[in-house]
Amino acid sequence: MHAEPSFLQGVFPFRGSGLDRSSPLGDGGLTFTVPEGRYAQPTYFRAGNSADALVSLVLLRDGVPMRYFPVGARDACHVTLAVVEDVLPGTRLDVHLAAPEGVSGTVVVDMGLVLTNHEY
Repeated sequence: MHAEPSFLQGVFPFRGSGLDRSSPLGDGGLTFTVPEGRYAQPTYFRAGNSADALVSLVLLRDGVPMRYFPVGARDACHVTLAVVEDVLPGTRLDVHLAAPEGVSGTVVVDMGLVLTNHEY
């Protein structure tokens, strides 16, 4: 089995429109599509939040929420995801942000994935 790391990461300003309304990060969004013939396994998720309020980062799988990562006010989180599940070839992963309406700040995101070519 050949494994190769891949990352979703960046520093993004945001303005909240409600904790129940997530929106893409940055101009082009933070997105990754698993290449055909490969599988992806999320291995970790780290994030920091500069705002004075809780925000939530939402990992979407093909447009549907897969995981929520709350990040406290002026705080950070680190979640180990090793071998939680395989993400199938062709699947699109997006990271969105939800924050209380009117709250603004900057969020730092670093998510690690391992791509493999194993078959079941």
